[in-house]
Amino acid sequence: MLWPLIILLATVAATLAIGWAVDQALQRVGARHPDVPVWALLRRCRIPLQLTVVSALLLAADPLRRIFHVQGEEGPRHLVLLLLLASLGWLTVRVVAAVLEGLLDRYEARVDDPARVQRVHTQISMLRRVVSAVIVVVTVAVMLLTFSAMRSIGASLLASAGLIGIVAGIAAQSTLGNFFAGLQIAFGDTVRIGDTVVVDGQQGTVEEITLTCLVVRLWDYRRLIVPVSYFVNKPFENWTRRDPGLLAAVLLHLDHTTPVDELRTALRTRLDGHPLWDGAEWALDVTDTTPSTIVVRATMTARSPDDAARLRFDIREQLIAYLRDEHPQALPRLRTTGT
Repeated sequence: MLWPLIILLATVAATLAIGWAVDQALQRVGARHPDVPVWALLRRCRIPLQLTVVSALLLAADPLRRIFHVQGEEGPRHLVLLLLLASLGWLTVRVVAAVLEGLLDRYEARVDDPARVQRVHTQISMLRRVVSAVIVVVTVAVMLLTFSAMRSIGASLLASAGLIGIVAGIAAQSTLGNFFAGLQIAFGDTVRIGDTVVVDGQQGTVEEITLTCLVVRLWDYRRLIVPVSYFVNKPFENWTRRDPGLLAAVLLHLDHTTPVDELRTALRTRLDGHPLWDGAEWALDVTDTTPSTIVVRATMTARSPDDAARLRFDIREQLIAYLRDEHPQALPRLRTTGT
């Protein structure tokens, strides 16, 4: 009885030592290569690594069966085997996630194009979810096959696999459709994480893309959960499809006596001192007229949709204040004729 306990304690000590040694090695390699973030990210794998090591050592030494005096595969040895398989799956998921995240961080550091970064971010995020789902399914299947009852009914399961596949395909048609739609969105580059989209008249920013749904953060911080199949089957607006910049427009209904040239100069003066204007384009034009007013449109570019919205609000307020203070007669008035 004493010897199995010693083996058990030695296994735990060896597991802790191996986990500490691997963590220290990753920390030193990461310090030597700070431009490669994958080494620091791999340190997150310490817990599943220790579980894998301890279960492998317990399975090899088998001290639990000697302590509990249990024989057969359904005893502690089988539980350790299940733990080993589960921890291996967990470790694989963590390693894949760390490698993909490290590749994305390095790509973001080297590429200055926001559109390309968003595209790669979306694709890597979707790839990570697909690989993780496959690893989980394979791990669960292998764990189930360790039970003798599952192995005994394997032949009947294979014989009825065709019928089960048809039934499952019909029952999960919507889920499978969303799954393949998610892959199409990720690698078809129709919408990406960080894009500004308009869905059913509601504008928001794509916050997350999963295998089944897409999360859009609205202007008031509400989250709109949309099935990914929506973005494949229905039209939607993507304001940052190619260029994250955007053209902001301000419409003003003014009197016919408005000095347009002076208003144009005032717009340029205010744009030059505004931090949200990117300096690319601007214009002020009279786009329409009515019997009582003219329609003046001021346009300007910004780096992102959020900057464009804020710039539009500020310029509208500043132009109205300018007209009120300098040219009050330019503000629209209701004319009446007395008799």
